[in-house]
Amino acid sequence: MQSLRADARRNRARILETARAQIIAHGPDVGMSEIASAAGLAVGTLYRHYPTKTDLVAAVITEQVERLAEAAEAAWVRVETGSTASDELLVFLRGVIGAAADNGALRVAAQTLGTEFACPPATARGTAALRKIIAAGQDSGNIRRDLTVTDLYLLVATGPLDHPEQTRERWLELVSPGLLP
Repeated sequence: MQSLRADARRNRARILETARAQIIAHGPDVGMSEIASAAGLAVGTLYRHYPTKTDLVAAVITEQVERLAEAAEAAWVRVETGSTASDELLVFLRGVIGAAADNGALRVAAQTLGTEFACPPATARGTAALRKIIAAGQDSGNIRRDLTVTDLYLLVATGPLDHPEQTRERWLELVSPGLLP
């Protein structure tokens, strides 16, 4: 696969960030022309990169999953360099819940459009980093012995995503004892 020119890469990044912001601000019905205009690009440029809105929403979600994988990997690096695994796990969870809450309109857009997306490499990287963090915390005794990555995914999936930050913070405060011994 041929790599994109620098201007095409910049356009893609601008489109994805603008699409995310426009969907969050205006809901899942925001038009492709509004997204292109907000990105400062011709609508043809948008369609050249993403032929349908479904393709665009899938790309935005894929990028968000990539960011979460990067956050998990960064948390693991901090654990490797001396940070406490339990602290990093809680910071990561706070970030995931916050991002999921911020991206609620993206979830609605994906459901409305029937968007299918797969991010196996990013998901695998994030899962691997979380497994390492959990194992390090279990070895040091500051994460409960039976905690798994699947447990974390369950917590996030059932978290208070449609509630204000204060409620999400209270949720994290309440679930933390279930993560730590």
